[in-house]
Amino acid sequence: MRILFILIIFIITFLYSAEIKENKWRNGETLLTFFKRYKIPLNLYYNLDKEEQELVSEIVAGVEYQLLYDEDDKLEQILIPIGDESQIHIVNSDGNYSLSIIPISYIQKNERLVINIKNSPYIDIVRATNSSVLANELLSAFKGGVNFKNLKKNDTLVIVYNQKIRLGRPFGTPQIKASMLKTNNKETFVFLYEDKYYDEDAKEIENFLLTTPVTGARISSTFSLNRYHPVLKIYRPHFGVDYSAPVGTPVKAAGDGKITFRGVKNGYGNTIEIAHMNGYKTIYAHLNSFNKSIKDGRFIKKEQVIGYVGSTGLSSGPHLHFGLYRNNKPINPLISIKVENLLITGKDREKFLDYTKQMKSEVYSAIADNIKATKYERIEYHVKLNEQHINKDYSTKVHN
Repeated sequence: MRILFILIIFIITFLYSAEIKENKWRNGETLLTFFKRYKIPLNLYYNLDKEEQELVSEIVAGVEYQLLYDEDDKLEQILIPIGDESQIHIVNSDGNYSLSIIPISYIQKNERLVINIKNSPYIDIVRATNSSVLANELLSAFKGGVNFKNLKKNDTLVIVYNQKIRLGRPFGTPQIKASMLKTNNKETFVFLYEDKYYDEDAKEIENFLLTTPVTGARISSTFSLNRYHPVLKIYRPHFGVDYSAPVGTPVKAAGDGKITFRGVKNGYGNTIEIAHMNGYKTIYAHLNSFNKSIKDGRFIKKEQVIGYVGSTGLSSGPHLHFGLYRNNKPINPLISIKVENLLITGKDREKFLDYTKQMKSEVYSAIADNIKATKYERIEYHVKLNEQHINKDYSTKVHN
């Protein structure tokens, strides 16, 4: 089944012909280099406060951003996603530039998919949905619970998931609510419950465990996907956890992995990024200095010292900003910092079992209805113009 959406995507103050272009964020690009390329005043960046400059450092290489041009080919607006929930919105009104960080507008679809395995779960999911992201998320959800090498042709796979749709196409990482794999007449379930995957017995499946990167440090700021500031009336996500500690306190790798970045990032100062298994990545920012043995491309072990707490970049005091990502989607690091897999017990177990009963019903209903996948294709944009969503009172503005 193919689907077409007519979307409201850009907001301008009067009606006229417009053209939307789409590009991918370059590897190594920063907002400053981006502004230079498009001849946008650099003060628009420098006028951001420290939290905003940190946030715009989160733009991921390869993310698709949109540019709106008027009929005279003048750049009017830009939308740059930051994670799944927020985006940078830049407006050029006769040389007066404004920058706001606003929620991403999307449609969330509840999808169900039934597949009879022909090749492998990964290949069959991609062929059915055009989504390699969904295929990767499924393999991550079942990791440790199923040996995929033992699957046979015509084994049944069912996935119940939510998919965000932005600009007519799947956006972000699908959220698999429940999945069932039937092989040799045995059904194996996984359920997403409070941001973690569990089996039918309420035991956590996921085996990616982190250690606290700074021993004995106080948490000074917690994780938030879309935190609303009640005074400034703006959205300011915080994609990580801040640990307050004296300058020079050792910072340890939270897990085994490979150093993919060691250097300076605007807003974050001295930063290290580590790639871990199954699409996970951790980031360590505002470091005072690096461990001299740490180099790009080097493999490191959990709890190995990689650097030292500092206050580089835009920072109000010495602390470590620690971020965790899965498939470039920010997630709360604190849910993965634990000693062993969790078994839900007591009253929470009763709630969990009620939830799994509901999810199983959806799985069996999908099988009975023989639900086929929704295939999303690239479409042409349709633009509806509406001025009411521009919040000029709380934007950073620069006159060129």
